[in-house]
Amino acid sequence: MRISTVTMYEQSINSLNRQQGDFLKVGQQIATGRRVVNPSDDPQAASRAVAVSQAKAVTQQYADSRISARNTLAQTESVLNSVGDAITSAKTLLVQAASDTLSDADRQSVASELRGVYETLIGQANATDGNGRYLFGGYRDDAPPFARTESGDGRAAVINYQGDENSRAQRIDASREMSVTENGKTIFQSVPSGAGFVARAERDDGTRNEGSLTFTSGPSRVDPSAQGFGESLTLRFEADGDGFRLKVADPADPANDLYDEAYVPGGTVAVAGVSITLQGVPADGDQVQVRPANAPEANQDLFKSLKDAIDVLEMDQQGTAENRALFRNTINTVMRELDNNLDNVLTVRASVGARLNELDVVDSVAGNRMLNYEQTLSDLIDLDYAQAISEYSLRQVGLQAAQKAFVDIKSMSLFDYLR
Repeated sequence: MRISTVTMYEQSINSLNRQQGDFLKVGQQIATGRRVVNPSDDPQAASRAVAVSQAKAVTQQYADSRISARNTLAQTESVLNSVGDAITSAKTLLVQAASDTLSDADRQSVASELRGVYETLIGQANATDGNGRYLFGGYRDDAPPFARTESGDGRAAVINYQGDENSRAQRIDASREMSVTENGKTIFQSVPSGAGFVARAERDDGTRNEGSLTFTSGPSRVDPSAQGFGESLTLRFEADGDGFRLKVADPADPANDLYDEAYVPGGTVAVAGVSITLQGVPADGDQVQVRPANAPEANQDLFKSLKDAIDVLEMDQQGTAENRALFRNTINTVMRELDNNLDNVLTVRASVGARLNELDVVDSVAGNRMLNYEQTLSDLIDLDYAQAISEYSLRQVGLQAAQKAFVDIKSMSLFDYLR
C-alpha cells in the first residue's frame, strides 16, 4: 500500500499535537496544583468536588454566623456584668442609708449617688450592639427599649419597657438556632423562680399606711405544706378597743380568715407557711402585702425599686413617725427586690455564658468537619506532585521525540535516491 507524503505529514502533525497537548495538560496541572483542572479530566471526581465545595461554603457561612453571635453575646455579657455591679452598688448605698445615725441631709447625698446608679442602669438597658441595634428590645431593636417619663416634680423618672418579649435568634449550625440577645423584660422586670416572698407596707389601693407599723424581718418560708402557702396574702389591721386585731383572709375563700389574732408589737406572725416580724403601731385599715416575688401583682421592676428608694431618701423623715416607718419599710422592701433582681441578672448572665461555651463546642465540631471537607476535596482534585513531575518529564521526552520524527520525515525526498 502506498503512503502518500500528505498522509505522513498529517500523522506526524497529529502525533505532535497529541504529545504537545498531553505535555501542556500536565504542565497546567503542576501550575494549578490540581489534578482535575477541567470537569472533563475526571467527571465523577469533579461532580463530587462540587458537592463538597458547597457543603464547605455552607459550613463557612455558619462559622461567620457564630462570629456575629459571639460578638453579640459577649456584649450582652459585658452589659450584664455592669448591671450586676450597679445593683451591688445600689445595695451598698441603701445599707448605708438605713443607718439611724444619718440625717436627712446625709440621706439626700446618698439619694444623689443612687440617682447616678439609676441613670447608669437606664443607659445599660438601652445599650446597642455597635451596629445601631438595641440589645434588649427583642425584635423591636430600632428604638430604645426603655423610655423615660419625667414626673415633673423633681423625682426619679418613670421607666417603661417598649420592646417586645422575644429574644432575637440566629442560626449557628444546620441543626441549631440560638438566642443571641435577651429582651429587657426578662432582665430588668423579672425575678428568678423560687425567689421567695416580698412584703410591701401599703393598702389595697396602693396608698401609704398611716401608722408607724414596720416589718423588721421576713417574710420567710417556714412551712411549704401549710394551707395557702405560695399565695398572695394581705395582713389587715383593724382597731379593736385600745389595740388592734391582725387578720389574714384565706386566698381560696376571702370570706374566711386564715389568721385572726390580737396584734402584739414586736411579735412574729406565722400564717400560710410564711413568717414576718412586725413592729410599731398601725392605724386602722393599714395593711402589709405579702406576695411571692414572681406573682403578677408583685413588683419585679428594677427601675421602680430604685425609684421608690430614691423617693423615700429624698423625703423628710425627721418630721413624723409615719414617715420614718415608710422609709424603713420601703428600704426593707427594696433591698429584698434588689436581691431578687441581682439573682435574676446573674441567672441570665449564666445563660449567656453557657451559650458562649456552646459556641466554642460548635466551633470545634465545625472545625473538624471543615478539615474533613478539605481532606476529601484534596483527595478528589489535588495533584500528586511526585507523580505529576515524573509524567511531565515523560511527556517532555515524548514531545521531543515527536518533534525529531517530524523533522526527519519532513526532510525525506525521492530525489535523495536518484543518481
